[in-house]
Amino acid sequence: MQKHLLAIIVGLGLAASAVYLLVAKPVVAAQSEKSSAVFDSDGKLELPTGFRAWVIVGAPLTPNGLNDGKANFPEYHHVYVEKKNVDAYLKTGEFPEGTVIVKELTRVLNPTFPDGSRKEPSGRGYFNGEYNGIDVTVKDSQRFAKTNGWGFFTFGHHPLPYAASAAEKPVTECAGCHLANVAATDMTWIQFYPLLRDKKGY
Repeated sequence: MQKHLLAIIVGLGLAASAVYLLVAKPVVAAQSEKSSAVFDSDGKLELPTGFRAWVIVGAPLTPNGLNDGKANFPEYHHVYVEKKNVDAYLKTGEFPEGTVIVKELTRVLNPTFPDGSRKEPSGRGYFNGEYNGIDVTVKDSQRFAKTNGWGFFTFGHHPLPYAASAAEKPVTECAGCHLANVAATDMTWIQFYPLLRDKKGY
Protein backbone atom coordinates (compact mmCIF):
# COMPACT_ATOMS: atom_id res chain seq x y z
CA MET A 1 0.00 0.00 0.00
CA GLN A 2 2.79 2.40 0.92
CA LYS A 3 4.64 1.62 -2.32
CA HIS A 4 1.53 2.42 -4.37
CA LEU A 5 1.02 5.66 -2.42
CA LEU A 6 4.65 6.68 -2.99
CA ALA A 7 4.35 5.97 -6.71
CA ILE A 8 1.22 8.13 -6.90
CA ILE A 9 2.96 11.03 -5.08
CA VAL A 10 6.01 10.80 -7.35
CA GLY A 11 3.77 10.70 -10.41
CA LEU A 12 1.84 13.76 -9.30
CA GLY A 13 5.11 15.60 -8.67
CA LEU A 14 6.42 14.84 -12.14
CA ALA A 15 3.15 15.90 -13.71
CA ALA A 16 3.20 19.19 -11.80
CA SER A 17 6.77 19.82 -12.91
CA ALA A 18 5.85 19.19 -16.54
CA VAL A 19 2.92 21.60 -16.32
CA TYR A 20 5.16 24.25 -14.76
CA LEU A 21 7.74 23.93 -17.53
CA LEU A 22 5.06 24.19 -20.21
CA VAL A 23 3.66 27.33 -18.61
CA ALA A 24 7.03 28.92 -17.79
CA LYS A 25 8.65 28.37 -21.18
CA PRO A 26 6.53 30.95 -23.06
CA VAL A 27 7.38 33.51 -20.37
CA VAL A 28 11.11 33.02 -21.02
CA ALA A 29 10.50 33.33 -24.76
CA ALA A 30 8.50 36.52 -24.25
CA GLN A 31 11.23 38.01 -22.09
CA SER A 32 13.85 37.26 -24.76
CA GLU A 33 11.91 39.48 -27.19
CA LYS A 34 12.26 42.57 -24.99
CA SER A 35 14.07 45.53 -26.46
CA SER A 36 17.71 46.12 -25.62
CA ALA A 37 16.91 49.83 -25.26
CA VAL A 38 17.02 50.94 -21.62
CA PHE A 39 15.85 54.43 -20.67
CA ASP A 40 16.53 56.12 -17.35
CA SER A 41 14.06 58.19 -15.31
CA ASP A 42 14.96 61.30 -17.34
CA GLY A 43 14.19 59.59 -20.63
CA LYS A 44 17.84 59.28 -21.61
CA LEU A 45 18.98 56.14 -23.40
CA GLU A 46 21.63 54.10 -21.62
CA LEU A 47 24.66 53.06 -23.66
CA PRO A 48 23.92 49.60 -25.13
CA THR A 49 26.17 46.76 -24.06
CA GLY A 50 27.31 43.65 -25.90
CA PHE A 51 26.46 45.08 -29.31
CA ARG A 52 29.75 43.99 -30.91
CA ALA A 53 28.40 40.42 -30.67
CA TRP A 54 25.35 41.37 -32.78
CA VAL A 55 25.14 41.01 -36.56
CA ILE A 56 27.23 43.59 -38.40
CA VAL A 57 25.19 44.55 -41.45
CA GLY A 58 27.59 47.01 -43.07
CA ALA A 59 30.57 49.32 -42.71
CA PRO A 60 30.30 52.36 -45.02
CA LEU A 61 33.19 54.81 -45.22
CA THR A 62 33.16 58.48 -46.28
CA PRO A 63 36.78 59.62 -45.74
CA ASN A 64 37.88 63.23 -45.58
CA GLY A 65 40.22 62.61 -48.49
CA LEU A 66 37.25 62.12 -50.83
CA ASN A 67 35.20 64.99 -49.39
CA ASP A 68 37.52 68.01 -49.56
CA GLY A 69 38.56 67.31 -45.99
CA LYS A 70 35.04 68.05 -44.70
CA ALA A 71 33.21 64.72 -44.47
CA ASN A 72 30.37 64.76 -41.95
CA PHE A 73 31.43 61.29 -40.83
CA PRO A 74 35.04 60.67 -41.93
CA GLU A 75 35.16 57.34 -40.12
CA TYR A 76 34.04 53.80 -40.86
CA HIS A 77 30.44 53.24 -39.76
CA HIS A 78 30.20 49.75 -38.25
CA VAL A 79 26.47 49.05 -38.04
CA TYR A 80 25.19 46.40 -35.62
CA VAL A 81 21.69 44.90 -35.28
CA GLU A 82 20.55 42.08 -33.01
CA LYS A 83 20.04 38.83 -34.94
CA LYS A 84 16.37 38.49 -33.93
CA ASN A 85 15.68 41.89 -35.50
CA VAL A 86 17.68 41.09 -38.64
CA ASP A 87 15.64 37.88 -38.96
CA ALA A 88 12.41 39.86 -38.62
CA TYR A 89 13.51 42.36 -41.27
CA LEU A 90 14.44 39.59 -43.72
CA LYS A 91 10.95 38.13 -43.32
CA THR A 92 8.83 41.28 -43.34
CA GLY A 93 10.90 44.13 -44.76
CA GLU A 94 10.44 46.10 -41.53
CA PHE A 95 12.16 46.17 -38.18
CA PRO A 96 10.02 45.21 -35.16
CA GLU A 97 9.21 47.60 -32.36
CA GLY A 98 12.09 47.91 -29.91
CA THR A 99 14.82 47.39 -32.53
CA VAL A 100 18.14 48.98 -31.60
CA ILE A 101 20.67 49.84 -34.31
CA VAL A 102 24.18 50.76 -33.20
CA LYS A 103 26.59 52.66 -35.44
CA GLU A 104 30.10 52.63 -34.02
CA LEU A 105 32.70 54.79 -35.71
CA THR A 106 36.36 53.93 -36.25
CA ARG A 107 38.99 56.26 -37.65
CA VAL A 108 40.99 55.29 -40.70
CA LEU A 109 44.29 53.80 -39.63
CA ASN A 110 47.24 56.24 -39.56
CA PRO A 111 47.03 57.82 -43.05
CA THR A 112 50.26 58.21 -44.99
CA PHE A 113 48.84 59.73 -48.20
CA PRO A 114 46.97 63.05 -48.62
CA ASP A 115 43.71 61.24 -49.36
CA GLY A 116 43.87 59.48 -45.99
CA SER A 117 44.91 56.10 -47.36
CA ARG A 118 47.98 54.00 -46.55
CA LYS A 119 49.84 50.98 -47.93
CA GLU A 120 49.55 47.52 -46.45
CA PRO A 121 50.54 44.06 -47.81
CA SER A 122 47.08 43.80 -49.41
CA GLY A 123 47.58 47.09 -51.26
CA ARG A 124 46.86 50.79 -50.84
CA GLY A 125 43.55 51.59 -49.20
CA TYR A 126 41.68 52.41 -46.02
CA PHE A 127 41.90 50.33 -42.86
CA ASN A 128 40.22 50.43 -39.48
CA GLY A 129 41.91 52.48 -36.79
CA GLU A 130 40.74 53.49 -33.31
CA TYR A 131 37.15 53.58 -32.09
CA ASN A 132 35.89 57.13 -32.37
CA GLY A 133 32.24 57.42 -31.44
CA ILE A 134 28.86 55.80 -31.31
CA ASP A 135 25.34 56.64 -32.50
CA VAL A 136 22.21 54.63 -31.73
CA THR A 137 18.71 54.52 -33.18
CA VAL A 138 15.72 52.94 -31.44
CA LYS A 139 12.38 52.02 -32.99
CA ASP A 140 9.47 52.96 -30.73
CA SER A 141 6.45 54.27 -32.61
CA GLN A 142 4.81 55.77 -29.54
CA ARG A 143 7.83 57.37 -27.92
CA PHE A 144 9.17 58.76 -31.21
CA ALA A 145 5.96 59.39 -33.15
CA LYS A 146 7.19 62.79 -34.34
CA THR A 147 10.20 61.26 -36.12
CA ASN A 148 8.52 58.42 -37.98
CA GLY A 149 8.86 55.99 -35.09
CA TRP A 150 12.61 56.19 -34.52
CA GLY A 151 14.71 58.00 -31.92
CA PHE A 152 18.30 59.10 -32.53
CA PHE A 153 21.04 59.29 -29.91
CA THR A 154 24.75 60.17 -29.86
CA PHE A 155 27.11 59.00 -27.12
CA GLY A 156 30.02 61.09 -28.37
CA HIS A 157 32.17 61.35 -31.49
CA HIS A 158 35.52 60.82 -29.83
CA PRO A 159 37.75 57.95 -28.61
CA LEU A 160 36.65 55.68 -25.78
CA PRO A 161 35.13 55.93 -23.26
CA TYR A 162 31.71 56.94 -24.53
CA ALA A 163 29.03 58.69 -22.48
CA ALA A 164 27.01 56.40 -20.21
CA SER A 165 23.69 57.85 -21.42
CA ALA A 166 22.36 60.22 -24.05
CA ALA A 167 19.30 62.38 -24.64
CA GLU A 168 17.41 62.19 -27.93
CA LYS A 169 19.01 64.39 -30.59
CA PRO A 170 17.03 67.23 -32.18
CA VAL A 171 15.37 66.49 -35.51
CA THR A 172 17.73 68.91 -37.26
CA GLU A 173 20.79 66.87 -36.25
CA CYS A 174 19.87 63.29 -37.16
CA ALA A 175 16.25 62.40 -37.83
CA GLY A 176 15.84 65.13 -40.43
CA CYS A 177 18.37 63.53 -42.76
CA HIS A 178 16.76 60.12 -42.36
CA LEU A 179 13.29 61.57 -42.97
CA ALA A 180 14.49 63.26 -46.13
CA ASN A 181 16.36 60.29 -47.56
CA VAL A 182 15.28 56.92 -46.13
CA ALA A 183 11.78 57.36 -44.70
CA ALA A 184 10.54 54.74 -47.17
CA THR A 185 12.98 52.08 -45.91
CA ASP A 186 12.11 52.17 -42.22
CA MET A 187 14.37 55.17 -41.59
CA THR A 188 17.44 53.04 -42.28
CA TRP A 189 20.11 53.17 -45.00
CA ILE A 190 19.22 49.71 -46.28
CA GLN A 191 20.91 50.38 -49.63
CA PHE A 192 24.31 50.28 -47.89
CA TYR A 193 23.73 46.97 -46.09
CA PRO A 194 23.77 43.99 -48.52
CA LEU A 195 22.47 41.50 -45.95
CA LEU A 196 19.30 43.57 -45.54
CA ARG A 197 19.15 44.99 -49.06
CA ASP A 198 19.55 41.75 -51.04
CA LYS A 199 17.86 39.40 -48.55
CA LYS A 200 20.04 36.45 -49.51
CA GLY A 201 20.18 35.15 -45.93
CA TYR A 202 23.21 34.46 -43.81
